[in-house]
Amino acid sequence: MVSLVQEPGTLHLVCATGIASGKASRVKYEFGEGILGRIVKSDMPMVIPDVSKEPLFLNRTGRDTAELQKLAFIGVPIRAEGRTLGVLNVDRKTGAARPVSFDRDLRILSLVANLIGQTWKLHQSVAAERKILIEEKQRLQKQLQGDYDIENVVGKSRRIKDVFADVHQAAPGNATILLRGESGTGKEAIAHAIHYLSPRAKGPFVKVNCASLPETLLESELFGHEKGAFTGATAERRGRFEMADKGTLFLDEIGDISPAFQAKLLRVLQEREFERVGGTRTLRADFRLVGATNRNLEEMVTRGEFRADLYFRLNVVTIFLPALRERKEDIPLLVDFFIERFNRENGRRLSVAPDALGILTHCNFPGNVRELENCVERAATMCRGPVIREADLRCQRGQCFSAVLLETVSRASFPAIAPPSSRTPAVAASRSATPNRAPHAGDEAPDGSLSERERMVAAMEKCGWVQAKAARLLKLTPRQMGYALRKYNIEVKRL
Repeated sequence: MVSLVQEPGTLHLVCATGIASGKASRVKYEFGEGILGRIVKSDMPMVIPDVSKEPLFLNRTGRDTAELQKLAFIGVPIRAEGRTLGVLNVDRKTGAARPVSFDRDLRILSLVANLIGQTWKLHQSVAAERKILIEEKQRLQKQLQGDYDIENVVGKSRRIKDVFADVHQAAPGNATILLRGESGTGKEAIAHAIHYLSPRAKGPFVKVNCASLPETLLESELFGHEKGAFTGATAERRGRFEMADKGTLFLDEIGDISPAFQAKLLRVLQEREFERVGGTRTLRADFRLVGATNRNLEEMVTRGEFRADLYFRLNVVTIFLPALRERKEDIPLLVDFFIERFNRENGRRLSVAPDALGILTHCNFPGNVRELENCVERAATMCRGPVIREADLRCQRGQCFSAVLLETVSRASFPAIAPPSSRTPAVAASRSATPNRAPHAGDEAPDGSLSERERMVAAMEKCGWVQAKAARLLKLTPRQMGYALRKYNIEVKRL
């Protein structure tokens, strides 16, 4: 029999000959209990010449009493790394004409027990190394994928699922992709996801914010420059086009580049050829372009601010990212994600109360996901208790100016940010020309449901034109309700 310590203070029978496997799997001893327990506790071998006369023998394997007559018990500890791991024991028949040499049996069993201990040590070492390798592999996979895995983009709404579907469809190819949406909707995260899901995933991902650099520096940043090309060019420098070879180049805010630079960019996108600033040698680079903008490129082309040929070169595969106010069902998931990250980075255990989560869910967030992240981080930082409550939000203190910003954004109108609808060009033009008109009672939402203004009027009528009751019915704060009434020019009736 071989018994091993598998729990603290408990010895389990793991294998035996001459005993049914069903019985063996249920046999266990506490340290100091029975002969096996004594051997483990004392770390000393034991010899029982006649086991049938030994009171410490518990017979938990259920052997027949007659079988135990004239049967000796020999047990030795199994050791490794200076500690006792278990017991190896055998039965020895006695009563033969030749006397039994228990000393010889003990030496042989001790040798076998040492081999078992060494084998156990080797298996434990291999298992530990395998565990470390698995954990390291998982860590590296998480590090490589991280936020770049499309599955890690938080959201379950229909609108964001449509974006995921478009990304999975477009990523395997090499076509140029243009990401469109308001600022803060996660265009850079989607660009990372496209790169990771593409055949170029092992290549570099190079990003450039076109709005943050003046034209002269942007040209050097993208094309590179030769030594002495201009004052301060003390060494040769590779541009982002070269750095993105065999990978993906992400040009953020591509709608903000100047008309003069647009012509230079067009040639690179057409031929994948360029020269460094101050150089004459033509270089080639194999990269996939992913662009992003929150600008209305169609209007810019009409006004002559953006080249039409560059627009058509960029507008191959277009993915529209919805604003956060168009997928409010994702707000609770995003709040949980930001709170979990804040707790992990700051060693805290904050949670969000239902009343605070309700307020966040009904906010429109003109700054989209970026604004929600800042709002949650601000509330978590300034929260004095373990729970973020309604009073911890800035909007409840009159310190949030998102409502004013949202009105400005609404007046600016983003007709090209949303995917084209099936309405006729005449209707589209008339609506685009009057983006500031307030909704009227006859207006309907695109899906045929009540418009926002109609919902407000219906709630006020149901509540007897009491703003506080209507706000509770619509799950809004009184402040949000008052702003909505002013926004939609709803006159409060005095009953």
